[in-house]
Amino acid sequence: MTSAADRASLSLPATIPLFLERWSPRAFTDASMSSDDLMAVLEAARWAPSAYNSQPWRFLCARRGTPEWENFLSWLIPFNQSWAGKASALIYVASRTVMLSPSGNLVPAPTHEFDAGAAAMLLQLQAAHLGWATHPMSGFDVKAAHKGLAAPQDFKIHVAIAIGKQGAPETLPEGLRAREIPSDRAPLATLAWEGTFEGHNEP
Repeated sequence: MTSAADRASLSLPATIPLFLERWSPRAFTDASMSSDDLMAVLEAARWAPSAYNSQPWRFLCARRGTPEWENFLSWLIPFNQSWAGKASALIYVASRTVMLSPSGNLVPAPTHEFDAGAAAMLLQLQAAHLGWATHPMSGFDVKAAHKGLAAPQDFKIHVAIAIGKQGAPETLPEGLRAREIPSDRAPLATLAWEGTFEGHNEP
């Protein structure tokens, strides 16, 4: 199986190894995932920070072999269905676009997407810590997923995350095998700096 061990030489020494070792493979084995294993991964997401501790995120899950699996898989675009069908579970990430104000009124939640992203990242890091691989996807039918999940109107569906045990690249459709490698990142200096945008030209 492909690992991301070489990333350590491309980062600062103080970077936590788990962050570098996590990547998003598409090749999965046919390993099953117990409900207890799934809950252990989701528990980490529960502890993410959020504005006013509003906790706008929701994680809607289906494990392969359960009655909901085929529906969850069907909302993915065909390209993603071609490999995600071997995953152990699919998790759709949603967040509520409104929140209760300190006075008890429903008001817009301007950071609901940021907060849900933070929770989703904790989920993926916990999964990696426990030996599971994850691959988030934006390629799904948003309207079909929203309807199929019976999501309230004030919720937005952001991504689907496939989770499973990493498999061999040879199990993927031929056109995907060469892409089954950890991706690099832009140099830190192009992504973060002290000061303003002045003098930093975006491509």
